[in-house]
Amino acid sequence: MAELKFDANLKWLFTEVDFLQRFDAAAKAGFTGVEYAAPYIYKATELKRRLTDAGLKQVLINSPTGKPGTPERQGIACMPDKVTQFHADFELALEYAVELESGFIHVMAGIRQEGVSRDRAFARFVSNIIWASEKAKDTNVRILLEAQNKRDAPGFLLESQAHAAAVAEAVDADNVGIMFDVYHAQIDEGDLVPKLQAMLPQIFHVQVADPPRRHEPGTGETNFRTIFDTIRASDYIGWIGCEYSPIGGTVEGLTWIKELAQ
Repeated sequence: MAELKFDANLKWLFTEVDFLQRFDAAAKAGFTGVEYAAPYIYKATELKRRLTDAGLKQVLINSPTGKPGTPERQGIACMPDKVTQFHADFELALEYAVELESGFIHVMAGIRQEGVSRDRAFARFVSNIIWASEKAKDTNVRILLEAQNKRDAPGFLLESQAHAAAVAEAVDADNVGIMFDVYHAQIDEGDLVPKLQAMLPQIFHVQVADPPRRHEPGTGETNFRTIFDTIRASDYIGWIGCEYSPIGGTVEGLTWIKELAQ
């Protein structure tokens, strides 16, 4: 069986220190890769220096989203009246991803606007992902699509793993795939192992947190030992992002890796 490869989400982990100090903290804790949603308040050159100094790989970033509390907080890719803004946002994300040598850009689908049909929103999202795929085709950056649960993200366009897979199939490009978030999938769908096994050919990245409170694997309702065994027994060679809120200190909470995944 293959060894699993975990990266630290620096939005969620090592919050005991300021953001720019989290790179060194992650490396000291044994991580070799990091991910985070929003790099845009920092210069890409500064982030690249932090990565290099800590000996870390940038795994993913998100494309820009709106401010908390706004309709655009979960992205704008499905909004028919935001196409120009989406293009500008993705081009900025691609600039950062290339500079940081990030493997992925996660493009959040967004919340369906009032008065916009699901079919129209879905069509706009597919069109925008086709455009983004073309923009990224001459880089080493790939695009991730993620379903989110209806409890945390009501109205989010991609409500299930099947919805995300349908977009990837419609786009039909080698650089577009699925981000399988165990937390979101368990809350809304369950039946995780069959879903993982069925979707693995389309899954580019995995994220983990344990419902119901989004803490470390092993602290909630999910059988992570079986999930990790399923991934290890497959052909998946990608990263597994640790996108959870530690119950206590980040480092103290990392014991789950040895207990469940090794």
